[in-house]
Amino acid sequence: MSYKSHFLKTLAARGLLQDGAGLDELDQRLLTPGQRAYIGFDCTADGLHVGSLLPLMLLRHFHQAGHQPIVLFGGGTTKIGDPSGKDTARQLLDDATIQNNKAGIMRVIDRLVPALTAETVVDNADWLGGLGYIDFLRDIGPHFSINRMLTFDSVRLRLEREQTLSFLEFNYMLLQSYDFWHLFKTKHCILQMGGSDQWGNMISGVDLIRRLEGKTAHALTVPLLTTASGAKMGKTADGAVWLSADKTSPYDFWQYWRNVEDADVAKFLRFFTILPLEEIEDLTKTTGSALNAAKIRLATEVTKLCHGEEVAISAAETAQKTFSGNKSTDWFTFRLYKSYWPDGIFLTELMTLKGHEGEDIVGTQKTPFACCDSNSEAKRLIKQGGVKINGETVHDVTRHIPHGDVDLYLEVGKKKRCRLVWVD
Repeated sequence: MSYKSHFLKTLAARGLLQDGAGLDELDQRLLTPGQRAYIGFDCTADGLHVGSLLPLMLLRHFHQAGHQPIVLFGGGTTKIGDPSGKDTARQLLDDATIQNNKAGIMRVIDRLVPALTAETVVDNADWLGGLGYIDFLRDIGPHFSINRMLTFDSVRLRLEREQTLSFLEFNYMLLQSYDFWHLFKTKHCILQMGGSDQWGNMISGVDLIRRLEGKTAHALTVPLLTTASGAKMGKTADGAVWLSADKTSPYDFWQYWRNVEDADVAKFLRFFTILPLEEIEDLTKTTGSALNAAKIRLATEVTKLCHGEEVAISAAETAQKTFSGNKSTDWFTFRLYKSYWPDGIFLTELMTLKGHEGEDIVGTQKTPFACCDSNSEAKRLIKQGGVKINGETVHDVTRHIPHGDVDLYLEVGKKKRCRLVWVD
C-alpha cells in the first residue's frame, strides 16, 4: 500500500509495519503535524533490553515526522501483569520496586526518544489507582465480550497450553484499553503503537474509544523480532542484551551487533538505525567477509543511538585493537599481576619475572577472565586453532606469552577476548 504521510511511508519502507487499525484514515490525519501517539512500558525490570529497542525506534521516527510521542509507564498495570506472550504469571512487585524500575527505564528512554516533556511522560498509576472497582465494572465492563477476549492470543495460547490464567491477568486487557481511552480524552492521543503480541489489547482500546466516544482511534504494531535462524532476538549465552550500560557494557553491546548473522544485517540496519535506505542498500550489496564493514557500521550506529557517539567510537576502536593488535615474536615468561574491567573489556596486567620459569600460554586460560574451565579445555582449544594472540593463531600449548612494551590481545573462541598489559 502507498502512504502519503512521512511516518507511515518510513515504516513501510523499512519493514516496520506489521498490523494496523484504520491506517487509511490515520495516513490522512498524519499529514497534519503535531499528532500524538503512545507506547506503554510496564515497570517489570530496572531497564530495557534489545527487544524494546524497536518500539523506541517507532517513537523516534514519529517525532522525526513532526509529531509528538508519548511514553506511558505502567505503574498501575505492572501490579496486574500482562499475560501477552507469557506462559506463566509475572511476579507481583511492590511499589518501591516499581518506582526503582521506572527510574531505570526512564534513563534509557531519555537517550533514545527526544522531545519528551513532563506532559508527555505519564504513569497509569495516576488514574488507575483511583478507580472504584464497581464503577469500573459498570462503565467499562459492558463493552468487552468474554467470547471475543478468548480469541485473542494473549488469552487463547495460555489456555491451549493448559497454563493457568488468573482473573487478575484477565483484567489486563480492560486496563490497557482504558489507558488508551484516557490518553485519547486527556492528551488527544490518536494512536497506540507496540509489539505484535499487543495487537489484541490495542484493538480493544480502539474499540472502546469508538463505543464510548463515537470517534476513531488507531493502532499499529511492529513485527515480532527474531533472527534469520529463528531465534528470539536480544538473547545470548550470557542472557539478555540490555540497553543500559550498567547491565550490558557498551563494548559487549557493540559486539552483539557486530556478530549478527549475515542474513540479518540489512534488516537490522533498516530497523535499528536512521541511516538512509540508499546507504543501507550500498552497505549490504556485498556478501561473506566483505559484509563485515556493514556489520561494523550497524554496531557503531546502534551503539551511538543508545550510548552516544563518543562511546560508540571508543567501542569500535577497542574492538579493532583487540582483534587486529600489533604482532610480537619476543616470547617470555610471565605471572598474573592484577585484573580489572575498563570500558567493558577484561584487562590483565602481567609482571615479568626475569630469570624465572613462568607459566605457559595454557596458564593464561586460568586467569579470572575464565576463558576456560580447565587446562585440558584450554589445550584442546589451542590445538584446534581457537586461541589467538595479537591476531596470530597459537598452536603450541607450551609457548609463553610474548613480552614487550605494547598491549597484547588474547582471543579465545569467537567472542571471548582479553587485553594483556605488561608492567615492570
